[in-house]
Amino acid sequence: MAVSANRLELLQIADAVAREKSIDRSIVLASMEDAIQKAARSRYGQETEVRAEINPKTGEIRFSRLLLVVDDVENDAIHITLDQARRKNPAAQVGDWISETLPPFDFGRIAAQSAKQVIVQKVREAERDRQYEDYRDRIGDIVNGIVKRVEYGNVVIDLGKGEAVVRRDELIPRETFKPGDRIRAYVYDVRREQRGPQIFLSRTHPQFMAKLFMQEVPEIYDGIIEVKAVARDPGSRAKIAVISRDSSIDPVGACVGMRGSRVQAVVNELQGEKVDIIPWSADAATFIVNGLQPAEVVKVVLDEDSARIEVVVPDDQLSLAIGRRGQNVRLASQLTGWDIDIMTEEEESERRQKEFAERTKLFMQALDVDEVVGQLLASEGFRTIEELAYVDPAELKSIEGFDDDTALEIQTRARDNLARIEEELDNRRRELGVADELREVDGITSVMMVKLGENDVKTIEDLAGCATDDLVGWTEREGNEAVRHDGYLDGIEMSREDAEALIMRARVMAGWVEASAPEEEAEAEVEAEAEEKA
Repeated sequence: MAVSANRLELLQIADAVAREKSIDRSIVLASMEDAIQKAARSRYGQETEVRAEINPKTGEIRFSRLLLVVDDVENDAIHITLDQARRKNPAAQVGDWISETLPPFDFGRIAAQSAKQVIVQKVREAERDRQYEDYRDRIGDIVNGIVKRVEYGNVVIDLGKGEAVVRRDELIPRETFKPGDRIRAYVYDVRREQRGPQIFLSRTHPQFMAKLFMQEVPEIYDGIIEVKAVARDPGSRAKIAVISRDSSIDPVGACVGMRGSRVQAVVNELQGEKVDIIPWSADAATFIVNGLQPAEVVKVVLDEDSARIEVVVPDDQLSLAIGRRGQNVRLASQLTGWDIDIMTEEEESERRQKEFAERTKLFMQALDVDEVVGQLLASEGFRTIEELAYVDPAELKSIEGFDDDTALEIQTRARDNLARIEEELDNRRRELGVADELREVDGITSVMMVKLGENDVKTIEDLAGCATDDLVGWTEREGNEAVRHDGYLDGIEMSREDAEALIMRARVMAGWVEASAPEEEAEAEVEAEAEEKA
């Protein structure tokens, strides 16, 4: 093949490849230039800095080589003296590069084959880059394709400009596909891998249902109605929370459609999955009550600190609220982001009575008061001795039958009780040999120190060497059962995050690691707040 071959044909080949692979024409020409340069180096020497340029309008190929201007030429294939360089460019200096035109030449068979491989490789890389960029921007969209093949339950889909895969666990249970079937799925991930971009689709992703509603409900597409949350049990049941930005439009009615036409189209695509459309509310209690539909709710009690809610339902509504295999309450919990405890009115009444009796007994024993006073304190909502010890005295005086002296006496007894318990814990801690320095770790209490000492954690170094599981415990499967293993601090409310932070503070104090900037800033803020209060 001669370099002076049909120039027009060269451009036609570049245009055809660019159209077929859906890549830019300039990328194809650049790959041809790289291939020609590689072939030219085999002719002029691998060390030669050969450049090939293809005129994008005429197809003409020009060869040149770059020579480095030096004082002493060691290799005339890559070097040129300053005097020779200034004949070509009077402004040349040592260290500059001079371009020298090379004559055209004929490719040999091996060089032509090598050039072909370079072009194919470059075009393939460009095609993969184009696919990756195209589908990376489509993460979160629904795509349509044709099933190409099914491998071990995974469905490979032809999207026209690339291939995607729906893994077996991303398919709706009991649905099957065969080659040639049309399929719709949600793009949830696109990864750049050695063998090319991998496009992963899902039909079980919660957002797949949200996007289907967007296609069926114009108000969602226009932004008048917003999908706030979705929870799915694929192939069985789903809940979707919606809100309208226009008070004149009912979000639930718009999603259901005339005679259920809109929601039915989504249900058909999801293989008969039942869909509950829930009105979203900024009030957590209202939203959770809506989320538990169709069950009726009598009362809710929120615990915002732990994101838990107790829901009381009539006795005959318990099974409906929980749902088959706990499905209804599980979906409501996923939808709202709250942990939901469901109980009947009778169970709630019994539990309240039990708690009331336990608190009454606690106050009677700790404060040395009679049953009437203990019941009064429990009925006012006090739960612990700490609350009584440090509550505003005005709250105690406001209790019917209490005066200033009574309120003062109760607080004094509460503080004496706490001091006595603290002294007992401190003595126990000393008996166990727990070092005083452990108290300096922020977040450590006397109760914790005793529990740690009972588990042979007695110094800052011992605590620094603990794992999170050691403190809060862990769960593992043994056969078909989940077995819970207790931690050193069981019985003390502590999250895994708090346990990790406690261990990290011990490691910082032990000198094992350096305090991170955020931790240092947080400590500075705490100190500043303490100074302000002082």
